[in-house]
Amino acid sequence: MKHWKILAVAGAIAIVAACTNMTPQQQGTLSGAGIGAAAGAGIAAISGGNAWTGAAIGGVAGGIAGNIRGNSQQ
Repeated sequence: MKHWKILAVAGAIAIVAACTNMTPQQQGTLSGAGIGAAAGAGIAAISGGNAWTGAAIGGVAGGIAGNIRGNSQQ
């Protein structure tokens, strides 16, 4: 269990460090995809559907919305 915590912290640090040189459009796409995937998986799990399918659909939709929003901020 301790190994998983170390891996999770290392992964979080790597993700944050990787986002420092991104344009607003890239940040919006990545954020939107992450939020969309989480929301899609949650909604699918609650409604009795397949969480993986919900995550995939939510990730794509969120990525597109985040890309559009990030592009408008540039």
